[in-house]
Amino acid sequence: MNDISALSPPWISDPSKHPLVTPQVKEIATQIFARIAAGVYPFGTRIPAERELALEFRDTRATIRQALEFLATYQIVSRRAGSGTFVSYERALVPPPPRSSAVLPDHLNINQLAETASPFAMNIAESILEPEMVRLATIYMSTRDLAELSGQLAVLETIVTESDKFASLEEDFMMTVARGTHNSLIVAMYAILHEVRRQPQWAASRRQALTPSKIRSIQLLLRSLYNALERRDVETAVELIKLHVASTHEDMIYES
Repeated sequence: MNDISALSPPWISDPSKHPLVTPQVKEIATQIFARIAAGVYPFGTRIPAERELALEFRDTRATIRQALEFLATYQIVSRRAGSGTFVSYERALVPPPPRSSAVLPDHLNINQLAETASPFAMNIAESILEPEMVRLATIYMSTRDLAELSGQLAVLETIVTESDKFASLEEDFMMTVARGTHNSLIVAMYAILHEVRRQPQWAASRRQALTPSKIRSIQLLLRSLYNALERRDVETAVELIKLHVASTHEDMIYES
């Protein structure tokens, strides 16, 4: 089989056998391909039934069927009558990073970064990285990723006044979102921000800003973010994380 880039669907570079399909069919095919390329649907496994995909994408089974046939044209999936649709695209997947904090390169000194980075620099880094991270996570998060995120959110929502515990759980929640991108570079970059924020000089300021009303506000925002991730609603998820970044930046300004 031809080598298919995980970043670009094969019909972009090879239009020779491009069937005539609607933009909606192509968009659904692109999202399914992205999951296959990321390993959410591994080689040889059966992908969800047409009716399940129709519910998830909020479209008709006829549209889903056309999207799957479109993928079959490029040998990404194989359709077996009476059995379902199976992944026929195979690639070597990079093992996911460990669930503990990512190992950072030796030349990075987290303490030095924490001491020299300004709140403005942190906000710029977050505003660049987090929206794209959330966009990718909305597309690539697996059912297992979402289940883990749901469990973390349930614990987060029990916190009322414990700012230390809440801050730690919120950071873990966002790291799970980062891992949900299934992009090791994104995870490594976000791990750097994650570790800087854990340093005492940053953590103390964050805890002071986490009043009970602020905790409740963040809980509601993270619940909305989770719902958007679960619905694969990219636009809403990205707007919510931008709102979260802006709110955090305001807290830094008031504390500085």
